[in-house]
Parts: sequence; C-alpha cells; structure tokens
Amino acid sequence: MDNANVPSNLTQKDKYIFSVLCQFSWIQGEPLPLIFDFEDEVYSRQGITLPTLRHLENVGLIAFESGGFVKKGLGKHTRLFYCGKPTKIGFQNAENNFLDLGHVLLTARGKELALTVPVIRNQQFYEYVIRRWFEQGLVLSSIQIGRNRKSNFVDSVCAIKEPE
Repeated sequence: MDNANVPSNLTQKDKYIFSVLCQFSWIQGEPLPLIFDFEDEVYSRQGITLPTLRHLENVGLIAFESGGFVKKGLGKHTRLFYCGKPTKIGFQNAENNFLDLGHVLLTARGKELALTVPVIRNQQFYEYVIRRWFEQGLVLSSIQIGRNRKSNFVDSVCAIKEPE
C-alpha cells in the first residue's frame, strides 16, 4: 500500500481487515462492497463478520446500516464491474429501479484507502452475488459467467455474453 494516502491512525490489522473487505467490492463509479448477509460463510470464512464490520465503522472506513442500502433511480439496465470485468444487469421495469447494496458503504476515507488496495478475485463470492441477483429476478449477462466452471448452476441460469 502507498502509505502517503493511508490515514495515519490505522493499525496494520485495520489495513489488513479492510483489504480483506475489498475483495467483496464491485465498482459502479466507486467501490461498492456488497455485504448482503454478514453471517453467510462466503464472508465469515474470510473473516468478515459483524464485529469486524463494526470495527471498520469505528475507525471511519465504512458506514454500516443494519437495514441496508439501496441505489435508486436506475434505468432498464446498469453495469457493475467485479475485478475489472463487467456484468450487465437488466431490470423488469423501464425506469425507477433499485439495486440492493447490502449493509456497507465506504466512507470518503474508505474510498481513498480502497484505491491503494490490490483486490483479489473471489470466485465463490462472485457466484454468490450472481445467484442472489438472479433470484431477485434480474437479467444478467457477463463475460465471466460460465467460465471455467464445474457447477451447472451458473451456466444454466444466466445469459452468457461472449466478448465482442
């Protein structure tokens, strides 16, 4: 990490926990850590639990809301990126759609730090998010869906769009 931009009162443990959190970030103009169910093992196996989220909130890197956050006012389609690869989301309505963002948003301080953290792709988390969106009735297309998979779930429920 570039220490020039890192808030000075963070410990190495704080920075480490935050870097682990960043593997759950999708990008839509800014990093959006998608923490839907902090008790789910996709998060807890990586050490992201309610106490670690509360700690990151206390040091000013995230905002935590038990009721969750949503992004409102979306049109028929939107696009989010995970590890630099796009996933297109289609909604049922032509306008005024919303996307559940989970329980965590980055603060300005967290966004600044996130720019310095190399994100490690977590395929299980990616599939968890895709499955969740699909179960919400969203139409998905991505060059990532169905690649190098042994499971039939992702291949059978999501549109696969090849790179153009």
